[in-house]
Amino acid sequence: MQSTDQGRREVRGRGRIAVALFVGIAIGVLGLMVVAREGASSFWSGWAGQLLGRGTKIDVSQPTVVNKIQQLERLETVVYTMDKVVTGEKENPILPNFLAGDRLLMIVHGEVVAGVDFSGLKSGDVSIAERKVVLRLPSAQVFSTRIDNARTKVYSRQTGLLVPVDPNLETQVRQEAERQLQQAALVDGILRTANTNARSTLTSLLQGLGFESVELQ
Repeated sequence: MQSTDQGRREVRGRGRIAVALFVGIAIGVLGLMVVAREGASSFWSGWAGQLLGRGTKIDVSQPTVVNKIQQLERLETVVYTMDKVVTGEKENPILPNFLAGDRLLMIVHGEVVAGVDFSGLKSGDVSIAERKVVLRLPSAQVFSTRIDNARTKVYSRQTGLLVPVDPNLETQVRQEAERQLQQAALVDGILRTANTNARSTLTSLLQGLGFESVELQ
């Protein structure tokens, strides 16, 4: 009986060893299959990427860059808005104002637009060396000074008892208002701001074309 039981234990022990070996071999085979699949996938993706991949190519030749900048044309970089009280009057050298004078007070709302005009840019203004571009930046200028008629109004009008209303006085006051608006914008540095904003815009444009170094003169 003892030898029979011992024989059974030996058979069970051998069976367990065989099962463990089988499981180990199966795991090893699966591992090799996974590694082989990943290697093949990596190889295929690398080979396919080289065969089918598309590189980015940007044309940074001088004519192209000059054309891109010229397309900006009159680049408006700053708008200066202002409310101002402007007066205009006409006097008689002999009679007092309440008899022959004409006085107008106007509240004016207007805007001054400034920027840089690139439409006249020449090829000699742009120099390119590999990934570096040097550009001679045109000077900033005032593009327009405009009175907003919807927000501009005559606050008061005083006309002498002996004279009619002068129809040209309001026009003259508006012209003077435009002059004062532009002068105020210039004093506040509108051209300096326009130049700074133009530099920022142009630098972003040229960097977007692929240049690593941008020098604006």
